[in-house]
Amino acid sequence: MKLLCVRQSLMVLCVMATCALVACGSRPLGPIPVEDRVAGSNAHRSAPKATAQSNSPVAVSTPVSMGATMPGSENAGKPGFYSVRPSDTLTKIALDHGQAWRDIAKWNGLVNPNVIEVDQVLRVVPPTGESAGARAAVAKPAVNPTQTQTTAQAAQTNATPAGSSGPANPPANSPSADDGLAFAWPAQGQVLASFDEAKNKGLDLGGKAGDPVLAAAEGKVVYAGAGLRGYGNLVILKHNNTYLTAYAHNQTLLVKEDQTVQKGQRIAEMGSSDADRVKLHFEIRKQGKPVDPAKLLPARP
Repeated sequence: MKLLCVRQSLMVLCVMATCALVACGSRPLGPIPVEDRVAGSNAHRSAPKATAQSNSPVAVSTPVSMGATMPGSENAGKPGFYSVRPSDTLTKIALDHGQAWRDIAKWNGLVNPNVIEVDQVLRVVPPTGESAGARAAVAKPAVNPTQTQTTAQAAQTNATPAGSSGPANPPANSPSADDGLAFAWPAQGQVLASFDEAKNKGLDLGGKAGDPVLAAAEGKVVYAGAGLRGYGNLVILKHNNTYLTAYAHNQTLLVKEDQTVQKGQRIAEMGSSDADRVKLHFEIRKQGKPVDPAKLLPARP
């Protein structure tokens, strides 16, 4: 009886082993394909390729040149227009083109003149039919014809306006700009650095903190502030459609934008803002290009 049980047990084990071998032989080696788990899928369908993700906006997006979509891009390269460069400010652009920053802002419809973008194209000359000097023209008070002679005599006897420390009118032998504009020295200090087109775009004049800085010619204040790097507290005057003058590194500014000033009027106090010492950096710009002030200023005694 015991022998019969042992034989039956061995037969059961043999059957189980055989079934196990058959089952192993019918199952493929390795992990089960993903598509076999999906109901209704084609067992021969290939797995999705990695390139299928190229439909993602991130994957297929192509960088677009910002210049192509910047305001005014259709005018890029045309005369009278300027493409903004890194580190530009509207004040710098205006100074380099002999204009008032407010005019450039108006011509280009700038809501916030402090926000300009690289590659943005700006109009830097007035639109057709508008005079660039309309805003910068010096307002002259009406003169009664009967007072003309009296006014001329007063001008000869009172050559030093209130608040100035130098003559308002230059000597008769003073040089003049090509449009007849005559400049006067803006400060009495010695020349520390002469004009150099590459290194120094004007004259540096020495002095003490608080010394008067005078308008070199009559004009309108088109900038008064400290927004132009390297110039400190700066005043820019526009004299006509051709000439601007700039007065940098001041301690105190005594004028405001849009104010009309007379030749020899005190417009600032000398200082050392954004400079290594107390000095006045003085520039004359002809249509935005720096010129040597020494050639347009009268000889000193």
